[in-house]
Amino acid sequence: MKKVLKWIVIVLVAALLIIQLVPRPEKNESILWGEEDIRNKFPMPVAVGNIMKESCMDCHSNNTRYPWYASIQPVAWWLGDHVEDGRKHLDFSSFAGYSPRKQFHKLEEVEEQISEGEMPLESYTVIHRKANLTDEQKKTMIDWSNALRDSLRNWYPPDSLVKKKK
Repeated sequence: MKKVLKWIVIVLVAALLIIQLVPRPEKNESILWGEEDIRNKFPMPVAVGNIMKESCMDCHSNNTRYPWYASIQPVAWWLGDHVEDGRKHLDFSSFAGYSPRKQFHKLEEVEEQISEGEMPLESYTVIHRKANLTDEQKKTMIDWSNALRDSLRNWYPPDSLVKKKK
């Protein structure tokens, strides 16, 4: 039994070492805000910006801050997929390029996800403890989202912001 266990450990260690040779996903790092970044088009209070930097932007922007272990496989693959999926659902770096309807809808989702405790994800906050939102931070984000949606209502005709019900 000891011999079998020894070989299992050797094979696992060898496999872990071999997968380090597989190319890692390209990192999602940028120090600049692009033209379509939400912060370039819409007013964002400092408190909201700080909350977003700590709790949202790693997965929902082009400005991911990677931990040291992000260079180790298979963690690099998992993090790469996680960030890609987050940006697919909402990308604050591209937000200003969304249609007004999509912007409005994404802001509704921000409110919904935060108020229901679905964001930030538990898999993220387990390691990033500072990303957990307090009730006050949740209220700050929801109030900002509502205020921004009100601004969109003032800038665009109502029928351009919501889908018409059939």
